[in-house]
Amino acid sequence: MSGTGTDTGAVPGQVVVIGAGIAGLAAAHRLLRRGARVTVLEAGDRVGGKLLPGEIAGVRVDLGAESLLARRPEAVALARETGLADLLQPPATATASIWTRGALRPMPKGHVMGVPGTAATLAGVLSDEGLARIERDADLPRTEVGDDVAVGAYVAERLGREVVDRLVEPLLGGVYAGDAYRISMRSAVPQLFEAARHHDSLTEAVRAIQARTAASQQTGPVFMGIEGGVGRLPLAVADAVRARGGEILTGTPVTELRREAGAGWRIVAGQRVLRADAVVVATPAPAAADLLAAESPGAAAELRAVEYASMALITLAYRRADAAALPEGSGFLVPPVDGRTIKASTFASRKWGWIAEEDPDVVVVRTSVGRYGETEILDREDAELVDLSRQDLREATGLAAAPLHSRVTRWTNGLPQYPVGHHARVARIREHVAELPGLAVCGAAYDGVGVPACIASAYAAVDQLGGDLRAVQRLTAHPVPSLHGGAGE
Repeated sequence: MSGTGTDTGAVPGQVVVIGAGIAGLAAAHRLLRRGARVTVLEAGDRVGGKLLPGEIAGVRVDLGAESLLARRPEAVALARETGLADLLQPPATATASIWTRGALRPMPKGHVMGVPGTAATLAGVLSDEGLARIERDADLPRTEVGDDVAVGAYVAERLGREVVDRLVEPLLGGVYAGDAYRISMRSAVPQLFEAARHHDSLTEAVRAIQARTAASQQTGPVFMGIEGGVGRLPLAVADAVRARGGEILTGTPVTELRREAGAGWRIVAGQRVLRADAVVVATPAPAAADLLAAESPGAAAELRAVEYASMALITLAYRRADAAALPEGSGFLVPPVDGRTIKASTFASRKWGWIAEEDPDVVVVRTSVGRYGETEILDREDAELVDLSRQDLREATGLAAAPLHSRVTRWTNGLPQYPVGHHARVARIREHVAELPGLAVCGAAYDGVGVPACIASAYAAVDQLGGDLRAVQRLTAHPVPSLHGGAGE
């Protein structure tokens, strides 16, 4: 699906969606638009998953993901379809830095997820030896990527470890909280994987990607935010689902999912037993494994093998007069090799104009901690995480003042990891699921952890269900009124 809002093909019957993160809500929204009757079951006490709106010092902020990739259409289109069009805002500044070798340095341009097309912009970030190593790429024999390869291993072989340790790691870490030497290039950076298959030189492959991007004449911001926070998106989608007649039940964990003797599904949630023609499982992999264990042990086994990383966000609010030391720009990334506690910091009041407008006397700064395999840091008390963040901020920026307020938001097992072979594991999961008509899966564990990717996986699940149900039954669709005049309605 393109994500533009154009829907074709009715989905008949009653569908239960398990999980009310953005993927589950997007699936429910599209199912209702296609004529299904929908019930969403969420184990937690709220909708939205890792999109979480919050507040600090009287200013609205995101306590989870804070931006939407605008170069993919799904998330921005869904925001428009659910009444948020006038609230979409690009970052006020896209100028970022990297804190490495004892100083904040401008983030180099001309790279693909930290992989450079030339060494020209990397002075200061890399040593002279590291710069010279990049130049050798053009003379090296071709390195085959095969069916998949770890990003870090491949890039280090072509360009040297410095590129991985000081550029690729902090950028990938911001997305996956993972280890670049384990992360799949095919799954995490697919455009680089494809380019590497067709070019002898990695820097040549990067330049080819950049040339295609330039030729496509893509305009507009790369990222987009929402006034009040992107945490408003799942709330708007949930409102749209209810307005179309869908039911959303929070605090309702599903304990059993079984196929009925004839066709359809039996879902047990506490004291409630539901029957449905189809089910969308939109939960993290461990919960999905538990749900599918009885009917698809093969899918459950593959899902249990999906690993997760944990992280925490520390949100700090300062008096503007106390935050004068902050440099310009939207924030900075931190390479793990430099041995700091934080892995990134966002100057939220600089990045998002609406935060600065809500209270000009308050400056909001976010830091993040936690990568794959790091558990000790997340076992520390909130106050200690705040102190550690302040120490790093003071050393990086000179910001020494005590904050007015602080908040720590922990995302335990929040980010699925995409190691080498992830795409093959996902293919096997879907092969197992396809053996059970009327069942589909979606979410961050499959085809991408970003918001647009999660929404796209939800739309693909709806497409699958539509084909399943039309093949096995003839039920009358129940059209519902248009909402907000979304495109294609």
